[in-house]
Amino acid sequence: MSECLHVAEMPRPEPAPLADTCPECLADGTHPVQLRLCLSCGHVGCCDSSSGRHATGHFSSTGHPVMRTFEPGEAWRWCFVDGAIV
Repeated sequence: MSECLHVAEMPRPEPAPLADTCPECLADGTHPVQLRLCLSCGHVGCCDSSSGRHATGHFSSTGHPVMRTFEPGEAWRWCFVDGAIV
C-alpha cells in the first residue's frame, strides 16, 4: 500500500456512513455486490462488480478521491485519483 496526498486531506474521524447499503441500488431494484464508504462525505456505494458501479459514479460526480471498503473484516482504502490502494 502507498500513501497519497488525498489520504492526508481526509476528515478525521472519518464521516459516519449515510446508509447501511447502496441507496442507488435500492432505488434501482438491484443488488450491491460489495459496499464502499466515501471518506469525504460518508456516501455508501456499490463496487465496480455491481451493475450500477455507484461508488465510482459518486467519485465521478463529486471528485471525492478516497473510499474504503465497507465490508466487515476488511480495512483497505482506494484512491480513485491515484488509482491505487492507499
